[in-house]
Amino acid sequence: MAKYKNIKITVNGIKFDSKGEANRYCDLILLVRAKVIKDLELQPKFLLQPSFKKNGKTHRAINYIADFKYIENDKEVIEDFKGMETEVFKIKRKLFEYNYPGLELRIVTDLELRIVR
Repeated sequence: MAKYKNIKITVNGIKFDSKGEANRYCDLILLVRAKVIKDLELQPKFLLQPSFKKNGKTHRAINYIADFKYIENDKEVIEDFKGMETEVFKIKRKLFEYNYPGLELRIVTDLELRIVR
């Protein structure tokens, strides 16, 4: 059982952490084909805080890995599907908004339930 009771699923050879995320991917593929969005990218990574050393201890960088990135109406959109927002995610979201003020971060939580085969 996954940590948040999500069920991992594979679509078109791509592994997703949940059915909701896989459904959203299918929706985005349709939007690409309809030319509503373009340049769809999976799992884009964003640096929120670089690694650093203090008192002889090295602290690792803090990264945020979103679910999707794409262009919509000439604007770069970062998107994450969330069944629930964890406290860690809420902090990362604030850091993302601070570090990347020119990017739009969309959180998708409410999708129609569909069966993914």
